[in-house]
Amino acid sequence: MKKLVITIAFMFVAHLVVAQDAFKADVLKVIVQSGAAGPMQMAKEQIMQNIPLTKRADFSKDFDASLPSLYDKIAVAYMETYTHDEVKEMIKFYESPVGKKISSSAGALYKKSTDAGQEWGMELQSVMMKYMEQ
Repeated sequence: MKKLVITIAFMFVAHLVVAQDAFKADVLKVIVQSGAAGPMQMAKEQIMQNIPLTKRADFSKDFDASLPSLYDKIAVAYMETYTHDEVKEMIKFYESPVGKKISSSAGALYKKSTDAGQEWGMELQSVMMKYMEQ
């Protein structure tokens, strides 16, 4: 009887591990499909401008090697926020024409949004100065 309980417990734990691995794999797929990786490429390009030309290739390799760790951390946040069924629905969406368009334009949209935010920030400074002057 003891062996049966241990076997069942082991099978249960193994099933949970497999389910979590499938969930995480699906979340990582959503991260890629959604275009969430686009801002990382933009960040890389901006940082590369400050790296000497002779060191850019090595930096690029190190930067790219650091991304899986980041994506694993992002995956945890997704897994804490969404159910596996919700993530599966996201995958279906990102495989649709509209989802593919959102994904392919995420980087450009991020850049335009960043530019708009910077422009707004400059405008806001003059408003702030108006209220900070005594």
